[in-house]
Amino acid sequence: MKSVRVEKFPQFDLPKSLERLGELAFNIWWVWNHEAQDLFAMVDKYLWDDLNHNPVMFLQQVNYARLTAQANNAEFLVLYKEVMDKFDAYVGEKRPYYSKKYPALKDKGIAYFSFEFGLHESLPVYAGGLGILSGDHLKEASDMGMPLVAVGFIYNKGYFSQRLTEDGWQETDNYLLDFKKLPLLAVLDDNEDQVLVKVELPGRMVTARVWRLLVGRVPLYLLDTNLPENSEADRQLTARLYSSDSDIRISQEILLGMGGVRVLRLLGYNPEAWHMNEGHSAFLTIERLLEYIKDGKSLEEAKTLVKKNNVFTTHTPVPAGNDEFPLWLIDKYFSKVWPQLGLNRDEFIQLAHNTQSWGETFSMPVLAFGLSNQRNAVSKLHGQVSREMWKGLWPDKVVDDVPIGYVTNGVHTGSWLSAKYRNLFDRYLGEDWLENVDDAEMWARLEQIPDGELWAVRQFLKRRLVNFANHRARRKWQSGKIQPSQVVASGVLMESNILTIGFARRFATYKRANLILSDIDRLMSIINSEERPVQFVFSGKAHPADEPGKLLIQNLYRMIKDPQTGGRLVFLEDYDMKIARYMVQGVDVWLNTPLRPNEASGTSGMKAALNGVLNFSVLDGWWHEAYDGNNGWVVGDDTDYQEPAQQNQHDADLLYRTLENEIIPLYYGNRNAVNVPVDWVAKMKYCIRTLAPQFSMRRMLREYTEDFYRPACE
Repeated sequence: MKSVRVEKFPQFDLPKSLERLGELAFNIWWVWNHEAQDLFAMVDKYLWDDLNHNPVMFLQQVNYARLTAQANNAEFLVLYKEVMDKFDAYVGEKRPYYSKKYPALKDKGIAYFSFEFGLHESLPVYAGGLGILSGDHLKEASDMGMPLVAVGFIYNKGYFSQRLTEDGWQETDNYLLDFKKLPLLAVLDDNEDQVLVKVELPGRMVTARVWRLLVGRVPLYLLDTNLPENSEADRQLTARLYSSDSDIRISQEILLGMGGVRVLRLLGYNPEAWHMNEGHSAFLTIERLLEYIKDGKSLEEAKTLVKKNNVFTTHTPVPAGNDEFPLWLIDKYFSKVWPQLGLNRDEFIQLAHNTQSWGETFSMPVLAFGLSNQRNAVSKLHGQVSREMWKGLWPDKVVDDVPIGYVTNGVHTGSWLSAKYRNLFDRYLGEDWLENVDDAEMWARLEQIPDGELWAVRQFLKRRLVNFANHRARRKWQSGKIQPSQVVASGVLMESNILTIGFARRFATYKRANLILSDIDRLMSIINSEERPVQFVFSGKAHPADEPGKLLIQNLYRMIKDPQTGGRLVFLEDYDMKIARYMVQGVDVWLNTPLRPNEASGTSGMKAALNGVLNFSVLDGWWHEAYDGNNGWVVGDDTDYQEPAQQNQHDADLLYRTLENEIIPLYYGNRNAVNVPVDWVAKMKYCIRTLAPQFSMRRMLREYTEDFYRPACE
């Protein structure tokens, strides 16, 4: 691999004894290391919070006098030394876990392509679960010391921010990211010029520059077309996620897939495994075929070699959710490509041919499936759904023999476990417990934690969520831009001593956020009970083009603002990773109500379970294999109705019944002398023990390595 050069990070105005804070800011290792975050907060907590925990902006704006004061603060200097020593030991240790566990693979490179990466709220270049999973994948790959490199886009307009009108209609604002205020460094060539990659699109050449973002030990390279040599339209290709314009979408996917391969070649990478996270990057298969053909291979030889190294992960259990392009668009963009492959038009189309109700298409999943020997869904149930959905690609096989396996998703423990629980686990699970998060036997030590200590952390985290909601509501009220009813809807009346249920995710209709509203009288009696009250906290965005999803938010918001709810229904606007952390750590129960089998996996419930939050979910996605009868509750049962209305009525009735007869009595019952709910805490412990190891990102990457990366590399 070539020596990758990057521009020097900007020099911040720092006391000499604290000058390495700049180095720390440019590696987002700090995201999953609470002590590093504490360093910045100790200097100026209010500025740190106001800047959305962005250390680059923080060091650009913090008052020098505050830095000087900390440079003379013995307590701060001790923490500073501890953090920097830990950071040096981390980045300096060469592939610790991975090289020991998989010595034959330690030098076999893995390239990971994704349309979005959710790493932290200060980098709003993610839309939802797919991006968060990609971000967690990189963090755990770094922790394990995997020889992984990643490729994606840096969207200068990010994803949208959400604002609700008084009537509950979702309005959107776009960010405009200033890359000088982010931990991005330009990748340079030997002449100190930015590395550029070029991709031919119809009638023009599009140029992208390359930025590097360090995720611990893992480099993430991000493409950016906002350059003066590009047309105004092409400068917008990396402006925002998920355009509904098919010309923009196919251009983005050509740039990611084909351009991404070229970036890695320019930088000297020669990966043995190529992992496509969803079909957006599937054009990398075309670029890799072209490489082999230019080296003198026949098309069939090239296909064999490309298939051997490719890994494809599908996340979508609904045919309409997969990227497919009309054939006229393929003619427009690839008429110069198929002759280079030695194919005519029809032969090229056959690489990804699919038929929809509206006509023939070029399907990105079909392209990826056909040119990958390693294929997987993201949960056991999703594997079954995917084999049925894509059986037509293997007409000679019965459904059970369709070659699509599964690796159930996981979450990065360090990123989603609260600092309070992490400190508690450090004391009782052993100092090295984070190195063994996928070891079920290690988690048995959880029983040693006194009930009172575990419950005290649970109560602290709930108070923190309530304070967060109160603070945001107050700030909104002070802005003068919202009405009193919206202040109440924002959580100003939340209480920290009552049962709190959270629901946060993308507002798509199949996720049924309004299922809890099926019987308003029954809901009112639950939340307004004098002896055993309950509060619900909602958060989430609808895609800007999803009118039914926005209508779902509006209907829910109108109910939340209704005075009869007494402020016990809350909506936290502008859902992002920060709100997600407050919620998965702060509520008591995590509610999930998708219409089966539309949830491929889901990971928010895994994050909640890691923090002792009990899941109450439909038997779909990950919960279908996670639920054992004792580690949470089920919304509905295994009954599947043909009519959605009948399914909704059935599931809603069982939802209310489980709340009334099981969840609420367990939470409020059997309290000991110091008011600890003994049976509830026992269920919390069992929940963590059974779910934390099995749904960790460590377990997930171990399975990817053993079942997919190893075959691709060998």
